[in-house]
Amino acid sequence: MAQVRDINVTKNVPLPAPSALMADIARTPEQASFIANSREIIRNILNGDDSRFLLIVGPCSIHDTKAGIEYAQKLAKLAEEVKEKVYIVMRVYFEKPRTTVGWKGLIMDPALDGSDDIQAGLRQARTFLREVIDTGLPTATELLDPITPQYIADLISWSAIGARTTESQTHRQMASGLSMPLGFKNSTAGDLVAAVNAINAAGKPQTFLGVSEDGVASAVTTSGNPDCHIILRGGENGPNYGADDVAEAIEKLQKSKVNDAIMIDASHANCGKDDKKMPSVYRDIIRQRAAGSVKVVGAMLESHLVAGNQSFPQPLADLTYGQSITDKCINWDTTVELVNETVAALS
Repeated sequence: MAQVRDINVTKNVPLPAPSALMADIARTPEQASFIANSREIIRNILNGDDSRFLLIVGPCSIHDTKAGIEYAQKLAKLAEEVKEKVYIVMRVYFEKPRTTVGWKGLIMDPALDGSDDIQAGLRQARTFLREVIDTGLPTATELLDPITPQYIADLISWSAIGARTTESQTHRQMASGLSMPLGFKNSTAGDLVAAVNAINAAGKPQTFLGVSEDGVASAVTTSGNPDCHIILRGGENGPNYGADDVAEAIEKLQKSKVNDAIMIDASHANCGKDDKKMPSVYRDIIRQRAAGSVKVVGAMLESHLVAGNQSFPQPLADLTYGQSITDKCINWDTTVELVNETVAALS
């Protein structure tokens, strides 16, 4: 008989059921309470019921958990100092979309050697999230693979759908069932329509194919996620963080009768992926908010211990500690400076 299936499959390794991994690396009651409370705070900021500025900040991606925890400890101390004016959530990004090929993140390749031990990656991700939460920081991530949330979403306070997947029906359906507030980025071209449509779709009930907590393929039905919003991240035609861009976005969101809160990403296409330009973009965002643009509720910054990024792959022993192996980041001192400027501007 002719072979008609799995012709190009070289390996198929079963993963543990999400319920088994969640039981093995369980959240504590205190962590669950913290996550629920942080989600409610973010919800209130998005709805205008909390006047604090929402800042999603941290490494472009987590590749070294030791450096990640050192960063989290520093950020937790800073977050406590500014909590009256700024609500800080740490970027804890484990999945990286690639235009062609490249390292796909800690969950997919935790050893950074192409071995792709996803089971180990999921364990590392859950463990790391618990450690960050225990510093007193809420967590934020981009959800790329639709199966991943079953393993880690209970430890996430805010999530994003990236520019490459905002137009994806699969990701809009997934977002409709998630329990945390979520931002949709505008498309890589810079178009806002896809993100506005995504917010609309994710807010509605959906039924789609998924995986149950027991690891069984299932039909998932949702009630819709009412806490979705847009993220302006620039595009192929240039940045879109300016006041005119914000006004256009608000108009489109209001016309579609969806949440008109605006978050602006100071990195990616808004700064041309240049960490040296990121501070000036961020300062412009804060100027708009300080000038009375209350719909600008938050911003995103890519930040690490060391500025810039480093080429990868290369021998792990040669990697610079605390420096990104994906997009360029601002360093820790610049991060502190910008956060303190935010407090001063909004006081």
